[in-house]
Amino acid sequence: IRCWSNIPFITMPLSRAHGKSFAHRSELKHAKRIVVKLGSAVVTRGDECGLALGRLASIVEQVSMLQNQGREMMIVTSGAVAFGKQRLRHEILLSQSVRQALHSGQSQLKDMAIPVLEARACAAAGQSGLMALYEAMFTQYSICAAQILVTNLDFHDEQKRRNLNGTLHELLRMNIVPIINTNDAVVPPPEPNSDLQGVNVISVKDNDSLAARLAVEMKTDLLIVLSDVEGLFDSPPGSDDAKLIDIFYPGDQQSVTFGTKSRVGMGGMEAKVKAALWALQGGTSVVIANGTHPKISGHVITDIVDGKKVGTFFSEVKPAGPTVEQQGEMARAGGRTLAALQPEQRAEIIYRLADLLTDQREEILLANKKDMEEAENKGRLALPLLKRLTLSTSKLNSLAIGLRQIAASSQDSVGRVIRRTRIAKDLELEQVTVPIGVLLVIFESRPDCLPQVSALAIASGNGLLLKGGKEAAYSNQILHHLAQEALSIHGVKDAVQLVNTREEVEDLCRLDKLIDLIIPRGSSQLVKDIQKAAKGIPVMGHSEGICHVYVDMDASVEKVTRIIRDSKCEYPAACNALETLLIHRDLLRTPLFDQIIDMLRIEQVKIHAGPKFASYLTFSPSEVKSLRTEYGDLECCIEVVDSVQEAVEHIHKYGSSHTDVIVTENEKTAEFFLQHVDSACVFWNASTRFSDGYRFGLGAEVGISTSRIHARGPVGIEGLLTTKWLLRGDSHVVSDFSEHGSMKYLHESLPLPQRNTS
Repeated sequence: IRCWSNIPFITMPLSRAHGKSFAHRSELKHAKRIVVKLGSAVVTRGDECGLALGRLASIVEQVSMLQNQGREMMIVTSGAVAFGKQRLRHEILLSQSVRQALHSGQSQLKDMAIPVLEARACAAAGQSGLMALYEAMFTQYSICAAQILVTNLDFHDEQKRRNLNGTLHELLRMNIVPIINTNDAVVPPPEPNSDLQGVNVISVKDNDSLAARLAVEMKTDLLIVLSDVEGLFDSPPGSDDAKLIDIFYPGDQQSVTFGTKSRVGMGGMEAKVKAALWALQGGTSVVIANGTHPKISGHVITDIVDGKKVGTFFSEVKPAGPTVEQQGEMARAGGRTLAALQPEQRAEIIYRLADLLTDQREEILLANKKDMEEAENKGRLALPLLKRLTLSTSKLNSLAIGLRQIAASSQDSVGRVIRRTRIAKDLELEQVTVPIGVLLVIFESRPDCLPQVSALAIASGNGLLLKGGKEAAYSNQILHHLAQEALSIHGVKDAVQLVNTREEVEDLCRLDKLIDLIIPRGSSQLVKDIQKAAKGIPVMGHSEGICHVYVDMDASVEKVTRIIRDSKCEYPAACNALETLLIHRDLLRTPLFDQIIDMLRIEQVKIHAGPKFASYLTFSPSEVKSLRTEYGDLECCIEVVDSVQEAVEHIHKYGSSHTDVIVTENEKTAEFFLQHVDSACVFWNASTRFSDGYRFGLGAEVGISTSRIHARGPVGIEGLLTTKWLLRGDSHVVSDFSEHGSMKYLHESLPLPQRNTS
């Protein structure tokens, strides 16, 4: 605990030997000493007269938050000239209006021309006001700020340089935020050729070079340069082909075309890049980002420090493989080539992958054994996740069978005509199935998901990005290698990509230009996080698997225990396992009820009592904390209902629209349940565990969707397809169909081509 102004705060364990910049964004959270450079476009209003107060307040709030975490924050700020210009204009207008009124003796004033204001005078008039504003804002967070004005000479005079260094260190030691600016009231104009003179010298001719010089002098961990553009682009921002560069490496300058400089301020993007590279060479990490965008400016600084993909990160360490953006483009191009193959060729790839799963069984199991040993040694995986991580010979055999089913059923999935209409004479319309595009599948633990999803993507002609959990790294690596080996037989190896970089899931979910659909496979928390993080990309999946079995008063004694045992105990970690058992009230204290309880005890299932069930018992099990709980283990809730109608209402209120079952011999009651329960899968006298793509005959599934979209329940090939419209005409124009035109709409339905069902 550290204190000042009687306000305590918790410090973070931040320590790092200076001399080498961070290699990856994820390491930025360890930065202790940070310089934030605020460009003129960030600090000033659009009219360049006065400050953007709301934006500035948000920046101060973020800097204060990081300071209160125990970091050492410094700000290099522009804005004195703009603030001074506003004050001087006001004074000139006031002075002119008084003189004109006295001279003319009239109350009506004529238009007055404001003279061009000299920048040094504006800076002199604005410095005190700018600092007063910063002090007032930081005071709201019980933080003290101090102003330091510097010029180029302060860095070239050794004594002044030592004094500046000592002053800054003393301020940081006292938890004071230094506010640094060039002394624009006295600074000479920049020399045209005085720029970067090597690692030991940088001319302070603008606040970009000042921030870089200061960062290196103070052995800063991170320099954040905020401007009015998102970062560095491979061509001028705003041009059609401009792409934001996520990571910039020394030597990449040749691949960049610089645009014009900022609307205000001394330096353009070229000056920022030169200053950033100089700071990077001196051991300071650099991020250039947008500090003006209303949607992100409120958290841009904290997002950068958290390691999120914001702006352009400068790094000296080039990754061995492609970036995730490059992988997305490769998957897009590979997917389009894959979709253009003949159905038999796509099926051949899947058959080859199925063969590889059995032929390379020993290598796969050896890799999986490494994952299991690491997971057990670290002890960080819960038992359900350990079970999902495990591969076995029987699992691989089942996977191979499922893949062969997919290959056999995929012959006419892509390009199938589902509607034909004759619009008019010689004008025919077709609706045909096409791939969605590029899929991002994020999965935890379960490496068997990789070949399943790969096969479904291949069958549907989609490009695929896979992001597996690090706990299954060895298994995923060999399975992805086998998938690419199978794809290579028709030259489409790049269609399936495994993301191995340190990319955070939240950053992947922002790649809306590269990804068309996200499919999460994992815990309910993972799915919720992805649904929250996805920006402009649809997410298909389910956040919870709260599955019910309702035992009706007309249930068969023989069927009940079999179905409940299989639904709960066969694989309790599965999302389609029973979590809540609903019992008709008339069955309480009957032999059937006793058999259910005895079976659950024998299977060592922990029982939680629902509120109504607990009220019937003198000594009840622990009362459930929530009726909306997914246990994922040998636990379940038992609740009592009075009728099938009440069972349906309970499911709608507490369920997750995944899979729900009725056990009864009454057909009328069963049909009522089947028709009224609004879930993706509703069964009669069958285990919840049948809710699975393989068991449905789909070969495999990319997941189970509880969304109310085109794909619901286990999602196989059909769920990964969309459609496009093909119109074939002969010089047809809409004007021919007007009231006085020569043609009439027919809109005749035409027979569909015969499907290949072999």
